[in-house]
Amino acid sequence: MAARETRTGLGFSLASLTGEEEDEAHEVLLSVLAEHGKLGLCFYDRKDARLRYMADTPDNYEHHLLAKIIQDINPNVIITTAKQERSMSLFMQGLAANPDYKPEVVIYPHVDFGVEVSKQRLMSAHLPFLPASISGREKIAYLSSYISFNSPLMVRTVGALLKCLDRRRVGVELEDSSVGVPILQFDVYTLKGMVYIDLDTYSVLQIFKSELHPSVYKLQSGEKEGLSLYGILNRCACTFGSKMLRRWFLRPTHDLAVLHRRQEVIRFFVLPRNSDAFNTLKSSLRNIRNIPTLLHKMSLSHTKVTDWQSLYKTVFSAVCIRDTVRHLPRSIQLFREISEGFSEDLSHIASLINKVVDFESSATENHFTVKPNVDPAIDEKKRRMMGLSDFLTDVARRELQRLDTCITACCVLYIPLIGFLLSVPRLPSMVEKEDFEIEGLEFMFLSEERLHYRSQRTKELDDLLGDLLSEIRDMEAAVLTELQNTVLERSASLYKVVELSAELDCLMALSSASQEYGYTPPKLANHRRITLSQARHPLLEMCSPVFVANSFQSSESLGRIKIITGPNSSGKSIYLKQVGLIVFMALIGSDVPAKEAEIGLVDGIFTRMQSRESVSVGLSTFMIDLNQMAQALTCSTGNSLVLIDEFGKGTDTVDGLSLLAASICHWLKKAPEEVPHILLATNFHNLLQPGLLPSSDLLSMQTLEIAEDKEELVFLYQLKEGICQSSYAARIATLAGLPTDVVQRGIEVCELYRTGKTIKRIDGPSSSKEASRSESIVEKFLRLDLQDESVDLQRFLKELLPSGGESL
Repeated sequence: MAARETRTGLGFSLASLTGEEEDEAHEVLLSVLAEHGKLGLCFYDRKDARLRYMADTPDNYEHHLLAKIIQDINPNVIITTAKQERSMSLFMQGLAANPDYKPEVVIYPHVDFGVEVSKQRLMSAHLPFLPASISGREKIAYLSSYISFNSPLMVRTVGALLKCLDRRRVGVELEDSSVGVPILQFDVYTLKGMVYIDLDTYSVLQIFKSELHPSVYKLQSGEKEGLSLYGILNRCACTFGSKMLRRWFLRPTHDLAVLHRRQEVIRFFVLPRNSDAFNTLKSSLRNIRNIPTLLHKMSLSHTKVTDWQSLYKTVFSAVCIRDTVRHLPRSIQLFREISEGFSEDLSHIASLINKVVDFESSATENHFTVKPNVDPAIDEKKRRMMGLSDFLTDVARRELQRLDTCITACCVLYIPLIGFLLSVPRLPSMVEKEDFEIEGLEFMFLSEERLHYRSQRTKELDDLLGDLLSEIRDMEAAVLTELQNTVLERSASLYKVVELSAELDCLMALSSASQEYGYTPPKLANHRRITLSQARHPLLEMCSPVFVANSFQSSESLGRIKIITGPNSSGKSIYLKQVGLIVFMALIGSDVPAKEAEIGLVDGIFTRMQSRESVSVGLSTFMIDLNQMAQALTCSTGNSLVLIDEFGKGTDTVDGLSLLAASICHWLKKAPEEVPHILLATNFHNLLQPGLLPSSDLLSMQTLEIAEDKEELVFLYQLKEGICQSSYAARIATLAGLPTDVVQRGIEVCELYRTGKTIKRIDGPSSSKEASRSESIVEKFLRLDLQDESVDLQRFLKELLPSGGESL
């Protein structure tokens, strides 16, 4: 069946618009998908015919990030799928209810958002910036330098957007049908204030690291957080705190207002005198439960006793947090918001639950039970139920006197929904159903060798007492419904508890890590400098007994591009990652491992460090390295941080060196204010030869210090100005355990290659003895008369060459 384009009644109709009105109305088309807590999107602006995309990013259940993006780009058309999660449906309904903003919503079948379908549409799209003769393999390789295929949601939205553009002929309405909608460029979209970091950077900097869980009881979940920056900083007490901290990691920001808000809370809790308030709040935060899920269950009336216990603990703990925070400085913005935002509704809800719900009886009876003195009618019926046992015993005694003497015992039972029944044991004579008949009694059923009857007396009990238990439960259910409605009416206060408690939990976790690891608050300012004094690697310092701290300075006067040389294993890669991690930590509001730190605005962190092969896109390791470098060259700005480690080593030495030098020259040709902070580690010492790179004040040469003790190489891991003349590969190889003869041969070949001499083979070593023997064999062979029939050539060769000719 052909896919149908469904338009909601939100906004404009294309048929009703003409000329300039149509151009103004349909300017930006946004395609969006939200699944499993992640958001993927792209949009097309017809003004410049550019397609902008955002890598898959976490978003909360209310889609606050999507709301900010829509507010930022103001799309006229929103494209989404017919099959979407409930949270997304509610978001779109809320968007439709907004009287000030009514975009047109286009809904496509879910199949139009398939990954393979999207890739095919991308391959067949009209991309004028690509050569017409380019092959399919070359096209996918080129596009992979612009679009991250590791973001499946985003890739799927691209396919749906391309379909919509093609159907509507956006920008080419008056052209021939063979002319496709042009896409002149692909650009990364970053929400204002957010810092761009791709998945490769998260991986190489070890910001996250998933490992298989060692517990056999958690094989289904499969993963746990290994040694990573998130792993050492996540000390959150509640689940929502951990989730929010992960969102902060995935959405770092250079918004100074947000970062200063976080820093002031961390500064407060780092002080030892505030440890009592820290411990009190920490114990309360442990009881904050999943409020959105609880409220959702209430809206469906699917709550259990444990849900009410969780809600009571959460609300009671929220009140404790509020009361504790009210004694803390009101000058701190988060404390002020908690004091005012945790309203008296929380106290009312906690008091109401405590007054209404009988948790002990509810747990025993496994259903919702109301406490005494809540409803007098319920109390009265429960009193009647409590006295019913003795009363029924007395009734059973009287009924027994009326029965035949062969029946020696009976009892009166109350069964919900059936009523009161007389129960007697089954006699041996009662075999067939006809034998169950007793005069004056109405047989009901047989169960566990007991016969149950309805007598005149039990009928009177039904009329007198009614179905007490069912009535009690119905009345308690009505109380439960009223309590649920009361809680749902105050749900806004509960959602505020989730957000503010999670934020408080995150900042307390960061302050705890700062205290333990000796971090320092960075100075954040609106400038383009980065200065780190005695900086440390936050992960390596935990694994190494001794860590050598190094400083970093980047500015127009101190060099924006730093080329770092040094022997293998001297710590170049660690230094690059160290700077990247410290800048990242500052961009989430955390303290940093340095004696002092001053960090200006950084809008993106780009890396070309560790390659990974991608079978899904069919790219080689070197091609992926080129893609990473291309992204750094095209997307970085004067406020970006670029980390490059050993670029060019995956191909021919001359080609790799040339590409690296050309990349550096590309940045040096820019205006000083457009050059990013660049750290480049390389073993291409020829890069520093005169004439290959232009002289510039923006260029700085650094190396990691070493000491030579006779034949031993000692790494000092100390950064200094200068150039390393050798990589000391042979010595490093010896330290790594390579056989001595292998290393010596490597030194020999290297020296011969360097001096331009012939490299001799070693699989058959020459010697004067072997040369003399060879001459003797040749002379004997030349004296041999091959015309003489008596000459036995085979015998001659066998005597001369006993090994069968192999020595020759």
